[in-house]
Amino acid sequence: MTKRFELIARSAVLAFGAAWAAQGASLRIEQARLEPGGLAMEWSAQSAANAYVVRYRDQAADRIWRLPETLPLPLAEPRWTAPIASGTRSRFFQVMAVPAAVRGRLLSAQLAQTLSLFQITLMVNLAGLPVTPMYSVDAYQILYETVDPWGGKTVAGGAFFVPQGMDRAAPLLSYQHGTIVEKDQAPSRLPADQLLIGAAVASLGYAVAMPDYLGLGDSPGFHPYHHARSEATACVDMLRACRALAAQENIPLNRQLFLVGYSQGGHATMALHRELETFHADEFAVAASAPCAGAYDLSGVTSEDFLSGRPMPNPYYFAYLLAAYQEVYSLTNSLADLLAPPYDATLPPLLDGRHSAGEINAAMPEDVRQILRPETLAAFESDPRHPLRLALEENDLYRWTPRAPMRLYHCSGDQDVIFANSQAAWRSFHDRGATQVELIDPLPGADHGGCVAPAILQVRSWFDSLRE
Repeated sequence: MTKRFELIARSAVLAFGAAWAAQGASLRIEQARLEPGGLAMEWSAQSAANAYVVRYRDQAADRIWRLPETLPLPLAEPRWTAPIASGTRSRFFQVMAVPAAVRGRLLSAQLAQTLSLFQITLMVNLAGLPVTPMYSVDAYQILYETVDPWGGKTVAGGAFFVPQGMDRAAPLLSYQHGTIVEKDQAPSRLPADQLLIGAAVASLGYAVAMPDYLGLGDSPGFHPYHHARSEATACVDMLRACRALAAQENIPLNRQLFLVGYSQGGHATMALHRELETFHADEFAVAASAPCAGAYDLSGVTSEDFLSGRPMPNPYYFAYLLAAYQEVYSLTNSLADLLAPPYDATLPPLLDGRHSAGEINAAMPEDVRQILRPETLAAFESDPRHPLRLALEENDLYRWTPRAPMRLYHCSGDQDVIFANSQAAWRSFHDRGATQVELIDPLPGADHGGCVAPAILQVRSWFDSLRE
């Protein structure tokens, strides 16, 4: 097995070097040798303006490249050792040169609003939130450097809410928002709902980072919806940019970091927690995380739900996910090639970042299977290595072991992101020994929308109990 593995690693770029030409330049792996830590690979260094990314396929017939979970993004040096899991029979690798990024570099920051204690109190009262604000809040719009799903340089933005007049340093809280299809509804644009969340939480004494993610706000390209690594890298670099702004503006922060998000934000929060503990534990110490109502088992629970044929409350989720994975993984030639008439013509123009969720929902059937070509649906149902299945599997978030305290908040009546997602994650974490992970149903029987307020309010109480 070891000899076979080494030979395939050496030949990988010869076999597949033409792939991914749009995202970066493929390089030849010049050395590949088995060492105690795994398969050590080396390639020729390129310009100092470049960094490197390694992708893999488990089988030659696989049609997409995936990122190893242990790969830092990107690599600065022209070498990397790929850990080899027990039982792995073969693996094909590809190395690419991509534009190097200074991850988390603050590019711009603007004080957009100062909200008085009176204004915030009025906002939370009108929203019916049982919250008593304590501080006025400054709201900043920021832009920073980060990496795209392929590890190359790009930019992203977000909002940073800072309490005024505190007599001690504030903990940093990263809030990951739920699904947004319109670019201008991202937190950096300070729409009413995001402004309420940021101002309300900051008024309680937290410095609140609210990343847009990639492809929203001023970030270019299509939003890679539910792509775990780019959700995570964008959020990590948002935290770095917020720390840089805090240092620049003499905003005192303590060492505590809290993570929370709902729906897609639950998925992004879980991805961020994993990224921080895997690659940045010396830079950020997670005090606690609260992923809420997230689709953590995309390849299992969520796929089975999509394939069940039940009427979906928000079928646009499926179209958005399909479009994002086509963009990231090149599942086929184009999104339209996956879609049945008339959806091949009607849906793609609606996924341009300028149309609302309601508009996309109105153009879709309740049974999301109907938007797929019959041959696409049949292949997805029958082929365990279908490219969409492999893409979904790469973005599952339960095959790791959290170290910091984590509470999964999810209501059992959720019909948008079904409760079994959180059950699957909780079981996996406990099987791996992470018994500090808890699963909490904040309001039994509540649906996706009805669970938001009770979940977030319970998260707030838990975080408050852990503050220094």
